[in-house]
Amino acid sequence: MKAIWKDVILADSKSTVVIEGNHYFPPESINRQFFSDSTTHTRCGWKGIANYYTINIKDDVNQDSAWYYPEPLDKARHIKNYVAFWKGIKVEE
Repeated sequence: MKAIWKDVILADSKSTVVIEGNHYFPPESINRQFFSDSTTHTRCGWKGIANYYTINIKDDVNQDSAWYYPEPLDKARHIKNYVAFWKGIKVEE
């Protein structure tokens, strides 16, 4: 699977984990040069507190368009630090 925005591959992995229709990419599969930390956090009742990344490609910014769980709850521990995408980022084979 690949996560793509503005014709740039943000993540590429054959080992994503699908949860609630979202592909979660292993942390080592993302191209970190395009990611910056966000101060946004949300809470999921069974996964825990999500942290967000903003994607930056040249002058284009996609605020809070990727998220991950640095300290997931027990039921979601298998996706610790795995990254999922939204806000126009395509995930495809």
